[in-house]
Amino acid sequence: MQPVAPTSKYSVKYFPDGIQRWTREGNYFYFYSSETILEVRVISDKVVRFRYAADGKFLRDFSYAAVPGMQESIVSLELEDQDQKVQISTAFIRVFVDKENLRITITDLEGRIINQDELGFHWQYYLVKGGKIVYCSKQIQPGECFYGLGDKPSELNLRGRRCENFATDTYGYTKDTDPLYKNIPFYFGLNQGIGYGIFFDNTFRTIFDFGREREEVCSFWARGGEMNYYFIYGPGLLEVAEGYTRVTGTPELPPLWALGYHQSRWSYSPDSKVREIAQEFRKRQIPCDVLYLDIDYMEGFRCFTFSNNCFPDPAVLAKDIAGLGYKTVVIIDPGIKVDPEYRVYQEGVANNYFCKRGDGALMEGDVWPGKCVFPDFTNPEVRKWWSGLFKDLVARGVRGIWNDMNEPAVFEIGTFPEDVRHDYDGEGVSHRKAHNVYGHLMSKATAEGIRKYLMPLRPFTITRSCYSGAQKWTSVWTGDNSATWEHLWLASIQVQRLSVSGLSFAGSDIGGFIDEPDGELFVRWLQLATFHPFMRTHSASNESNFDQEPWSFGQKIEYIARKFIRLRYQLLPYIYTTFWQYSTQGTPMVRPLAFVAQDDPNTHNRSHEFMLGDHLLISHVSEPGMKEKLVYLPAGKWYYYWDDTCFDGGGMINIDTPLDEMPLFVRAGAVVPRYPVMDYVGQFPVEEMVLNVYYDDQVARSILYEDAGDNYGYRDGIFNTIRFKLIAGRHEVRLKKKFIGNFDASYRRYRIIFHGIPFKPTDYSIDGKTHRLNPRNFAVGTIKIVAERGFEDIIIS
Repeated sequence: MQPVAPTSKYSVKYFPDGIQRWTREGNYFYFYSSETILEVRVISDKVVRFRYAADGKFLRDFSYAAVPGMQESIVSLELEDQDQKVQISTAFIRVFVDKENLRITITDLEGRIINQDELGFHWQYYLVKGGKIVYCSKQIQPGECFYGLGDKPSELNLRGRRCENFATDTYGYTKDTDPLYKNIPFYFGLNQGIGYGIFFDNTFRTIFDFGREREEVCSFWARGGEMNYYFIYGPGLLEVAEGYTRVTGTPELPPLWALGYHQSRWSYSPDSKVREIAQEFRKRQIPCDVLYLDIDYMEGFRCFTFSNNCFPDPAVLAKDIAGLGYKTVVIIDPGIKVDPEYRVYQEGVANNYFCKRGDGALMEGDVWPGKCVFPDFTNPEVRKWWSGLFKDLVARGVRGIWNDMNEPAVFEIGTFPEDVRHDYDGEGVSHRKAHNVYGHLMSKATAEGIRKYLMPLRPFTITRSCYSGAQKWTSVWTGDNSATWEHLWLASIQVQRLSVSGLSFAGSDIGGFIDEPDGELFVRWLQLATFHPFMRTHSASNESNFDQEPWSFGQKIEYIARKFIRLRYQLLPYIYTTFWQYSTQGTPMVRPLAFVAQDDPNTHNRSHEFMLGDHLLISHVSEPGMKEKLVYLPAGKWYYYWDDTCFDGGGMINIDTPLDEMPLFVRAGAVVPRYPVMDYVGQFPVEEMVLNVYYDDQVARSILYEDAGDNYGYRDGIFNTIRFKLIAGRHEVRLKKKFIGNFDASYRRYRIIFHGIPFKPTDYSIDGKTHRLNPRNFAVGTIKIVAERGFEDIIIS
């Protein structure tokens, strides 16, 4: 151990000294200096975990993020003892451990440096609060870019910034506010066209510096715990994202209705107002699947209760609006009102389920009900109890739960004091270690409860605060935003960042939660949200009596809002397929341009464009009065969705932006499935699926996934995957389909619309049977034909 002179108020900084010996145990490698131990665990040929014991003793190997019993998949693993380094090689990367100081260098097989320690691992004793502050510093490679870290409201490329993870209730945050609600200690690096990721699995307050303090140094540290991080190799950024999601877990498929449009307000109360909103959507034929009840549905803000005056019969209300196609989602906060007559409070006190201060007194703080106590969600017994509390809500017709205020937020003091104690699954820790997983574990217990009582139906959970890995059970939103154009831009940035940080099921409060949008801002926001996985309008309109429903801004805005919400429902087969890719492979649903065209340096700092799934590219209108916009298209050919104009990618184009359109493009070669217009999911059996096929002279592939949409039959193989292959030339277009599965979908035919065919065809054949094209097959530059669901091969010539 090599001490260095003090550089701060904390203590001397210490560094590992030279390796004295090393051992190998299968895919684990241990390197011993005089006091420090480095554990290198090779999980796969692309994922390696580095873990340090500063004083020769590892802490408990425990994680609230990583998948338990993570599957190891290693094709090749070799070790070579060199003069100055020890080399560990896999089928894709080489890891070098410096014998003099335990510093790490990682290269690809061609010797290009991917990631390299600067000072590497070092630490200080945290004399005031105990434990150690653990650091790791790495060299920034020439031209390197950084992405990730969850919900940070700043430019996508984090180069030159310092960020912090400490869950904070940040009402009305603005650009560059930090920290925010979520704690995702995972970032991407991109240099020399090579992508990698680092997941620092430490629940203490963590800080990441991407060259702000020293331009050529990237560092990350925590004020407690271990230096324990995973290196994830791409080389593609999407591959890195998939690798991270496999480390921290992939999500279940949501109920299909959860991908529809959600309407919320603080608050729709009393129950007659809920019925009025429900009827109004149907009357105006604006699709909507979910209505939310904010805190005013409760009796005195007591969780798990309903107001006797405003919601006297919640089961009847839920049943009545379910008859109109709606699902009911209610809010649940962690603060439990101090009330000796309140059952939840009684049970929690009797069983010692609430958090306590260091001296043994209950942790009490003011939130919406007044004086409250707070469950210790780090205690598995408490999580089980909390899950059981949802039985009555589900019995009354509730289909989803919205967790809020779970950073945890406390009025006046912000959050819990550091002396609050937590079980931490048997470890016994202070709030310093548990803070960043408090909301994470609340949402976990919530999801487990509603899953249990809704079975065999799928649950829906949404949370404001969480830690890495929460995607396994919850969706998220971006918190208390404002009705400003800056926040519209931030909504796009944050959802892109959350998506690549493992949390694809994300969205923002359309129109802004705080203050009042005008019609233009509202509809431009709604247009953007049409292409976000979670789509909800929510507002604090109880403060101003301002309505924020799609019809609240006049007929013109209502017409455009209806157009885009209908488009959302038409695209549900595509969006659901994209979610299936995320669920099975960990592929982000929303993809920044740098993640789909990382070899193009022009994409590295772009945030105004993103892709939803494999084929749709979106660029939202981000300024008032904007009549046109410059949009960057990656290499390839792209069709403008609204008129089928075909553009060559690899540069900027100028697009008109009338209020009833937004820049939306389809990748050439795509097959994009589409539902008919509907008012809610399941309104009627879909009898015909539309396939929009976009001509390209290159071979292109697309996929469609389908299942029942609201049960777990897919886990037993009751689903279909339908793969399309488009092969086109100058005088012929061929669409091949391969069907695998045993789910009996309701539709029996496809209406196939071919876009952009550059020649004038005369015939088409379906599975070898030729038909003559007639005028009814042609419409505004497209060719339309109908085929039975079982077709395998279509040729147009």
